Amino acid sequence: MNDNKKMIRIRGANENNLQNISIDIPRDEFVVLTGLSGSGKSSLAFDTIYAEGQRRYMESLSSYARQFLGQMEKPEVESIEGLPPAISIDQKSTNRNPRSTVGTVTEIYDYFRLLYARVGIPHCPKCGKEIKKQTVDQMVDELMKLEEGTRIQLLAPVVRGRKGEHAKVFERAKKNGYVRVVVDGNQYELTEEIKLEKNKKHNIEIVVDRLVIKPGIEKRLTDSIETTLNLADGLMMVDVIGGETLNFSQSFSCPDCGISIDEIEPRSFSFNNPFGACPVCHGLGFKMEFDPELMIPNHDLSIDEGAIIVTGWQSATKDGSFTRAILNAMALEYGFDLSTPFKDYPEKIKNLIMYGTDGHEVKVHYRGQRGEGVYDVAFDGLISNVKRRYRETSSDVQKAEYESFMRITPCDECGGQRLKAESLAVTVGGKNIAEISTYSIENLKKFIDQLKLTPMQEQIGRLILKEIKARLGFLIDVGLDYLSLSRATGSLSGGEAQRIRLATQIGSGLVGVAYILDEPSIGLHQRDNSRLIHALKNLRDLGNTLIVVEHDEDTMY
Repeated sequence: MNDNKKMIRIRGANENNLQNISIDIPRDEFVVLTGLSGSGKSSLAFDTIYAEGQRRYMESLSSYARQFLGQMEKPEVESIEGLPPAISIDQKSTNRNPRSTVGTVTEIYDYFRLLYARVGIPHCPKCGKEIKKQTVDQMVDELMKLEEGTRIQLLAPVVRGRKGEHAKVFERAKKNGYVRVVVDGNQYELTEEIKLEKNKKHNIEIVVDRLVIKPGIEKRLTDSIETTLNLADGLMMVDVIGGETLNFSQSFSCPDCGISIDEIEPRSFSFNNPFGACPVCHGLGFKMEFDPELMIPNHDLSIDEGAIIVTGWQSATKDGSFTRAILNAMALEYGFDLSTPFKDYPEKIKNLIMYGTDGHEVKVHYRGQRGEGVYDVAFDGLISNVKRRYRETSSDVQKAEYESFMRITPCDECGGQRLKAESLAVTVGGKNIAEISTYSIENLKKFIDQLKLTPMQEQIGRLILKEIKARLGFLIDVGLDYLSLSRATGSLSGGEAQRIRLATQIGSGLVGVAYILDEPSIGLHQRDNSRLIHALKNLRDLGNTLIVVEHDEDTMY
């Protein structure tokens, strides 16, 4: 070998089963270590080269930073020269947190959150209509576009679909000098008596100004619009005589439903943040519910024979327990027998046992350690009772036992999409952020490539889209085009998790680093192998050293 080539020189490595190994590994090259199991290739790569590279890097940090990182053990080796900072990409270091997804780990989802917050089009979560936020100047410009000579009325919608006579609304409008109102589509003078039906829902708009569109009215139009918006909390209706009514809103609110949504920010699309997460499942997308079928699996048995198998209810068959005393009292009150097979109970009795007496109290005769007595008890049902016990127990073993009687079901509120309705109503290219998260990486890349944006959106989203495209490209390069962003990292195989980290590293564009990989080709189809090798070569060509522990022939060649 020529001497002026940079080397990592290892002398006297004795870590684990290495016996005084001395070796020179060329830097800025793609090096494969192979051999039988137990031959010490991982000891050399991870326990010696990586451990020392990491330790030296940490030594270079301030003592303040080091206290958070913990001490690294010095590996058993006489000397290592020419060692660059090392990054290990192995199969064990994935996040098993249920909140962690492919999108969050690769940070692609974070870029999508930014994209949706900046160029997303909000819709009303109730009626699906697009919601626009406009300034007074924009409203003036919009109205001045109408044909010259068009007559318009500016209306302030002060009551939207509320029951009542609303006498005070008319009183106040009259006091403030307004002359006309529109009630449920009909115009009235405020001087006449307006009687409304108390139990019907009404819409009331105050007529603030009547204008004819012509040059020079901008000042008066601006003043009138401001007055209207102040009266109706940022909403305005413009009645175009002989045309259709236009709706305007100063905030993100639906002029029809009256629902207003908060400012859209990147955190509105995070299921790990209370601002974006579904309020029912708190952003998990599913909930665990006790399942009656798991609590009473065999309906041929009677309660006496032990039909109820859920934790804490085994005593239902034993005389002398309080649980049994409650069941006896229920059987007496509602006329059923505890020795009847569960399947033969009418639906009403089954519901009483599962969901309780709805507050109705039964007289329970019970003899305990403190004597005998009769207690009035409102039975809350098997499911509520077990829920309470599950919530109150501090024992992990007990919790796990209770969880075996639960089923995981998608959240009713968000349908498993993890975000609140307002966030799901924001779209880019007609799709919300949860929908694009379920696309495979390959289809997501196609979607992004075909995305049609307005020139304004294009300008705002240009850099964000460039980042997203690059990162999707890296995932495709390492053969992960079949994954979706919403896939939980806990469900990935070791090889997939490792290739995701590899894609993230390629995306970081670092140079002069030693990357140490542990069988990156594991679980890959032959045709994806060449893509992976191509990605690794790119990492090397940037100016990095690759040390790969591998058994795959293609990688070695």
